[in-house]
Amino acid sequence: MIAIAKGLLGRLPVIHPRIWIALLLSLLLVQQVQDRQFDERLYFWAKNAWLEACAQGLDFCLSDYEVRLEALPVAGVRNNLSGLSYDDERHHLWAVINNPEELLALSTEGEVLARYPLEGFKDVEGVAYLGGGLLVFTEERDQALVAVPVPTGPGALVRKDYRALTLGFDNPDGDNRGFEGVAYDRRGDRLFVVTERAPLKLYEIRGFKASLSGNFNLKVLDRSAWLNEKFVGTGLASVEYDQSSDHLILLSDESRMLVELDGRGDTVSLRSLWHGSAGLEKNVPQGEGVALDEYGRLYMVSEPNLFYVFDRED
Repeated sequence: MIAIAKGLLGRLPVIHPRIWIALLLSLLLVQQVQDRQFDERLYFWAKNAWLEACAQGLDFCLSDYEVRLEALPVAGVRNNLSGLSYDDERHHLWAVINNPEELLALSTEGEVLARYPLEGFKDVEGVAYLGGGLLVFTEERDQALVAVPVPTGPGALVRKDYRALTLGFDNPDGDNRGFEGVAYDRRGDRLFVVTERAPLKLYEIRGFKASLSGNFNLKVLDRSAWLNEKFVGTGLASVEYDQSSDHLILLSDESRMLVELDGRGDTVSLRSLWHGSAGLEKNVPQGEGVALDEYGRLYMVSEPNLFYVFDRED
């Protein structure tokens, strides 16, 4: 592949570096689909190009992250560990388990602090902390967003006790193509919701929290063009919003990749989750949730029950 690329380079006109990067990443994805193996030389060439772009004054860049805690099994969880969100008021993480549905409070080191059964909930895949003691869950098949106050004591959370917004976009049969991950922009009162595949979808929902308080002024924007025209991964498991940069972090479980998008949907940086990248000793098996804390540390959960912490290099 490298030899072919070199031969073509001499005969092609001058092209903007960003276009070359996009072409190379496309080649990587084609090769990944064919045999799930990267050509390491080509991958690191593309990685270095992204590192150069990140060096041009960006405060946040995924390529700066290295794993600090790798593949810690979460105690008492056998499988189906899914969405993840950071609570900056309680300084711990919220995670959800899909089947049987359950909410977990996790420390930033992956220790289980509390468990809350979710009674009557169906196919819970994502969770986001909205601030002010409020969580939102995604129910994938029903494409529902359920607002739930943070539990203050032990016991189950019962679905019928809470308000929900059900949208049902392009999923009339209620199959496994609904809302997968969710993130929240607190300053702008914007939810970002992604679907897993067939096709990839990204929605921006404005005014969700205000509407819960009685100021009903919802606006739903379809940002899927950002994915179908510019996204370099396949399959989406989660999304996170970085308040400091106003950027989105997308987690692709199929591509084993984190991708950063700016406010126009352009790819800004990426981080491979294959072994050998980011200091990983093994591939992240199936990334399901990603979260950032106020210090910029990045947390991730993977099927079946694994917990990761990434931090920026000094």
